[in-house]
Amino acid sequence: MNEFLKVVRERRSADKFIESIQIPREDFNDIFRELSLAPSAFNLQHAKYYVVEDKAIVDKVYEASFKQYKIKTASATIIVTGDKQAYKGANKIYEGSMMLGMLDKIEYEIMINTINGLYEGWGESFQHDEAIRNASLSAMQFMLLAKNKNWDTCPMIYFDKEKISELLNIPENEVPVLMITMGKTDKSSNKIRGYRKPSAEFVKFL
Repeated sequence: MNEFLKVVRERRSADKFIESIQIPREDFNDIFRELSLAPSAFNLQHAKYYVVEDKAIVDKVYEASFKQYKIKTASATIIVTGDKQAYKGANKIYEGSMMLGMLDKIEYEIMINTINGLYEGWGESFQHDEAIRNASLSAMQFMLLAKNKNWDTCPMIYFDKEKISELLNIPENEVPVLMITMGKTDKSSNKIRGYRKPSAEFVKFL
């Protein structure tokens, strides 16, 4: 079995974490450096990450997340948001591509006009959906990269988004998409992996 499949097969949502284990900042730096390669529409890189390690803030996140115990035991709780206005940063991103000779001036202008036309033309609901889609792609890659570093994670959606946004000073243009708890699994709580549908139930070749 190759290393990628090993990571995919061993990654599981952690039910319970071992308390008081600190994640080295170097591990986070490595994960986020590789995470910059995650796919996003038009390379707009919609995802933002808020890494909560401070106990006082963790306690408040715990309260805003309906007192889910794994937040208390995790080494860190990460809030992943998607930027609804990511398209407004396209100029900066594509200016870099132009400077590297990947685009000429005309191609640059066409790309910027295309992006602005799509995001502004299709409106706020599209911008919101794009924020969620692209942040979700990034979050999955984050969890795989964490597992590759032997850290366990659990994606969570049960939290008060308004309270979390206020607590972490998340700008209005960012949508809280996922909460990811991270640490070392307490293996005493391990269970057999749940039933997985055979591919015939969720794949159709046309």
